[in-house]
Amino acid sequence: MGESRWPMASAVVTAIVLTLLLPDDLRLAPRWVLPVIEGMLLLALVAGDPGRIDRRTTALRGAAIALVGVLACSAVWSTIQLVDDLIHGGKETSSAGSLLQAGGTVWAGTVLAFSLLYFELDCGGAAARAHHMPPTPQLAFPQQLSPELRAPHWRPHYVDYLYLALTNATAFSPTDVMPLAPWAKAAMGIQALVSLVILGLVVARAVNVLA
Repeated sequence: MGESRWPMASAVVTAIVLTLLLPDDLRLAPRWVLPVIEGMLLLALVAGDPGRIDRRTTALRGAAIALVGVLACSAVWSTIQLVDDLIHGGKETSSAGSLLQAGGTVWAGTVLAFSLLYFELDCGGAAARAHHMPPTPQLAFPQQLSPELRAPHWRPHYVDYLYLALTNATAFSPTDVMPLAPWAKAAMGIQALVSLVILGLVVARAVNVLA
C-alpha cells in the first residue's frame, strides 16, 4: 500500500506560502508565477493519484519531477539573491529583523525543497517504493543498514526525507542517513553548502547590524 499523499502535499503548500512571503528581490519570478505553476502541478498529482501514492505513469512521474525541479531552482535562486544582497547591501539586509526573516524564509524553503527532492528521487519515487524496494538503497536509512531494527515491510516515508533534509541543513553533513548513489551525494552536498552559506552569512551580517 502506498503512503498518504497529504504529508507531501502539505510540504508543497508550505513551500508555496514561503515563496509568497519572500521579498520581491529574492524571488525567481513575479509573485504569483511560481505558486501558480507549483499549485497546478500539485493538483495534477493529486487528481492523477489521490489518497495514496501508488500509481506509476510517465505523466505523473514527469509532473512530480517538474514540481521538485521548480521548487529546487526557486530555493537555490533565492539563496543566490540573498547572498548577493548580503555582499552588496540590499534593503532586506539593512536591519537585523528583515534580514533574519528573509534568511529564515529562504532557509526553510531550501529544507522543504530538498526534502521533496529526496522523496521523489530515492528508489524511483514513492509510487515505485510502494511496489518494490530495491535490495541496494540509494539513500541508506538506519532500518536498511541494521535490518534488526526494521519493522516488517518497512519503507521510508515523506517524514523520513524531511528529517534527512533538516539534519543535513543543520549538521552540514550526513547524520543517520547515508547517501550511496552519486545523485544523492551531490544533492546532499549542495544542500549542505547552501545551508552553510545562508546560516553563516545571515548570522554574521545580523550580528554586524546589531553591533
